[in-house]
Amino acid sequence: MDEVLLRRLAPDVLGVLVRRGADFAAAEDAVQDALVEAVRVWPDGPPRDPKGWVITVAWRKFLDAARADTARRRREDAADGEPAPGPAPAVDDTLWLYFLCAHPSLTPSSAVALTLRAVGGLTTRQIARAYLVPEATMAQRISRAKRTVAGVRFDRPGDVATVLRVLYLVFNEGYSGDVDLAAEAIRLTRRLAAAVDHPEVAGLLALMLLHHARRAARTAPDGGLVPLAEQDRSRWDTAAIAEGVAILQAALARDRLGEYQAQAAIAALHADAPAAEETDWVQIVEWYDELARLNASPVVLLNRAVAVGEADGPRAGLAALAELDAALPRRTAAAAYLHERAGDLETAARLYAEAAEKAPNLAERVHLTRQAARLNTS
Repeated sequence: MDEVLLRRLAPDVLGVLVRRGADFAAAEDAVQDALVEAVRVWPDGPPRDPKGWVITVAWRKFLDAARADTARRRREDAADGEPAPGPAPAVDDTLWLYFLCAHPSLTPSSAVALTLRAVGGLTTRQIARAYLVPEATMAQRISRAKRTVAGVRFDRPGDVATVLRVLYLVFNEGYSGDVDLAAEAIRLTRRLAAAVDHPEVAGLLALMLLHHARRAARTAPDGGLVPLAEQDRSRWDTAAIAEGVAILQAALARDRLGEYQAQAAIAALHADAPAAEETDWVQIVEWYDELARLNASPVVLLNRAVAVGEADGPRAGLAALAELDAALPRRTAAAAYLHERAGDLETAARLYAEAAEKAPNLAERVHLTRQAARLNTS
């Protein structure tokens, strides 16, 4: 069974049902039921018109559910029966569904889950496994999200920034579970970039490609984290880097700078350096200054402080770090690194140990603990 085909069909079929008048939540349930039916009856391959087949089955399942539910009788009466069979229309509703799933009334976690389900074509079980939560918990989250957007009409273009934020969150979930959410986010962003001519959409796609290109070098054989400076750059995906840089250059040429383009420019400078010691940290600091003007978030300022430490020396980096909230996640780890660069190994070891206790995941905790142990035994 071609799972990629089914995932590609899901948003197209959902868009058709909603445009025919189906409630979003009921339509989404019908599409999922139709995809399950496809898995059952397509053992040797899809029919001649896979999209038309799934639309027909999904529409029938929607009508069956409507007839069984008296609360939906009015929708059934307005349905005018089943559309005539024939080739499915070549209409791409992906963009419209992105904006529907990124409705401002949804929490970020609900928007991400609904996007993966409706646009990504993933099952509730796959999404739950990717997020490492029980399937029942994810089902409730998706159900609440669908109830929230039920009946919402989108007669005007939605907020691109909200959609990009959802995709960025999907990408940052990383590589857990049986679904590679980073790769899934790239797939979804490619679809969005094909439908929307917006430099920040291109900027986000470039950023994802440039970060994803380093994936193979980011972990050691034992699963431990490998810092950027220590990565084997021969393992980086040069094709992904080239594509990301080309997309970024085209976006920057439009002179409508946004935060994703600025982040991608920083990632491109890292990718361009043949070795860590050849990194153009001065230019990276300049890009962080641009980024801070667009979005002076604590995370941006933290990363800028580390870059300043590389460009102007660790003492300058520590001075920039001192201006940030001590409770900021990963601030202690950054301070440990800069103190080590400054030659204060005792303080660095203590801070690495403190940072390990605050680490948000096991991989970071193990890495920081090893850093502390390395300095304590040197």
